[in-house]
Amino acid sequence: MNFLIKILYLISKIPLKILYIFSDIIFFLNYYIVGYRKKVITQNLKNSFPEKSDEEIAEIRKKFYLNFSDYLAETIKSFSISETETRVRIQYINQHLFHEAKAEGKNIILMAGHVFNWEWMNAFAPVTPQKHSHPVYRKVNSSFWEDQMKKVRSKFGNEPLEANEVILNIFRNKNDGDTIYLFVADQTPHVAHVNYGLEFLNQRTPAFIGYDKLATRMDLIFIYCDMKKVKRGFYQVNYHRIYPDGEKFVKNEVVRKFHHLLENTIKKNPDNYLWSHRKWKYQDSIKTYDGE
Repeated sequence: MNFLIKILYLISKIPLKILYIFSDIIFFLNYYIVGYRKKVITQNLKNSFPEKSDEEIAEIRKKFYLNFSDYLAETIKSFSISETETRVRIQYINQHLFHEAKAEGKNIILMAGHVFNWEWMNAFAPVTPQKHSHPVYRKVNSSFWEDQMKKVRSKFGNEPLEANEVILNIFRNKNDGDTIYLFVADQTPHVAHVNYGLEFLNQRTPAFIGYDKLATRMDLIFIYCDMKKVKRGFYQVNYHRIYPDGEKFVKNEVVRKFHHLLENTIKKNPDNYLWSHRKWKYQDSIKTYDGE
């Protein structure tokens, strides 16, 4: 395993413009030969955009494979990418929201979706005034990749937290404006925890709602991360504060608002979303559906 780690790190030192050559090779193999999860991707796109023609779906699918291949190359680059390079490659808009939270003395819940390249979102820590930033992650089956991705998410002063630990950490931690928690909030809940669902991209969608308990019980600031791929290797994150309709969030309000914002992001650039994951596989297990 140590040998594999060294190989990964050495590969990550290769300039991105060279890694993108490997990305092109991966794209060719995935798209033209292997057809990685082609049926899943195609069905997800057709269900999400019933108004689009087969030709439009095929075009989005092809661009998705290109972006997915770049995501793999950029994730490898994450092992050694410097803070200086991330500042060049990632533009942050509305950074004043972090300073407002600091002034208000309220901790922040950042909410992102599986929009490329969400892994690079972890580089936000050096540009914020908060002392602590906690990317929230889910354990994976491979202990090797678990350790490696944890190292990647620990860069730039981040302190990653496993999903099962984070809620308790937030309740115990002082709410003083000095801490940020980053959720990739469109995770698919385990079938045993599919309690709430809503319409998202024209489909009955099981929704992860762990952060909703925070919205209704604590005075925290919720911020949506609108990720945009400007061009190959360059991204823009536009932060939007999510406000309650009343004095405070009611049950599932922040869940609905997050999915509405994410849907708008996806519709603007549909090829940048992770269509290969089986987000809708448990839709028949939803116990409480929004609007019924």
